[in-house]
Amino acid sequence: MADIKNYGFAKYLRAEPTSHIIQYRKGRLRRSGRGTSFWFQGMSTSLAEIPMEDQEMTFLFHGRSLDFQDVTMQGVISYRVVQPELAARRIDFSLEQDTGQHRKQPLATLSELHSELAQQFASAYVTKTRVREILGNGIDRIRGDILQGFAHEESLQEIGVEVVSVRISSIRPSSDLEKALETKAREEIQQKADEAMFERRALAVEKERAIAENELKNQIELASQEEALIVQEGKNHRNRELETAGAKRIAAEAAADRLQIENKAKAAGIELLEAAKVGAERERIEIYRDLPTSVMMGLATKELASKLSKIEHLSISPDMIGPSLMKLMNLGSKHLENGNK
Repeated sequence: MADIKNYGFAKYLRAEPTSHIIQYRKGRLRRSGRGTSFWFQGMSTSLAEIPMEDQEMTFLFHGRSLDFQDVTMQGVISYRVVQPELAARRIDFSLEQDTGQHRKQPLATLSELHSELAQQFASAYVTKTRVREILGNGIDRIRGDILQGFAHEESLQEIGVEVVSVRISSIRPSSDLEKALETKAREEIQQKADEAMFERRALAVEKERAIAENELKNQIELASQEEALIVQEGKNHRNRELETAGAKRIAAEAAADRLQIENKAKAAGIELLEAAKVGAERERIEIYRDLPTSVMMGLATKELASKLSKIEHLSISPDMIGPSLMKLMNLGSKHLENGNK
């Protein structure tokens, strides 16, 4: 907004760099430029201020789809004036010299013009499209149609205005249709969630089955290895028993052979000893066979005396030693006679 100060018969105007000021004096163009400042006389001067910065306007309009469903579109349009003198000839941007404000509302006029054009461009697409497609892909399509429509709109070119950008914030159906679509969408989402849960369960069951099969295979393999181990241990045990039995048999045979050899040696020794004893006894018997009875009795008595260690009582009867003494006396007499001779 321009700043105008009154100094009696003259006034002073100062504008911002974002404002384009046009001065007419007595119906003729006197000055035109951005951010200007100058003195002027109010009685003979007309002023116009055209904002040069980007202007934004929001729009909200309704449309009906091909399947007769109400659709609400909301967004923002940014535009700017690129030819201020041309715009000032078509739209009233004149200023009040006392306040520096616009006499009318030129920006509202431009916003209304852009809103009506945008609604026209969007409705051309909405009326030929079903509501599901509009809700699914309508934002990009409507934005493109509006931009393309503004780019080819001659009425905007004639007033020196261009559109900078178009943003579509939302496209919504009626509340009843939205609830129905939300219900169906929730059901579809829930169905997909259930399917995903079932798939996870099936996958988990499949993995559990695979794990169980692997465990069973491992158990079978372990059982087979254990069986082979038991068989091998049995073979090893039998081999050890056979080896032990063979060793014992060989040891027993060797012991029996040694015992047999020892017994044969002992038998041979005993046989030789007995033969020697028998021979000695035979010779002694031969010697004793020719001895008199008295001598034999004496030798027997001597032998008996050598075997006895202690004699506590000895009974000698005349009948026992009488004849022996008589024979000894006779034998002694004979020896004496033979000696005298």
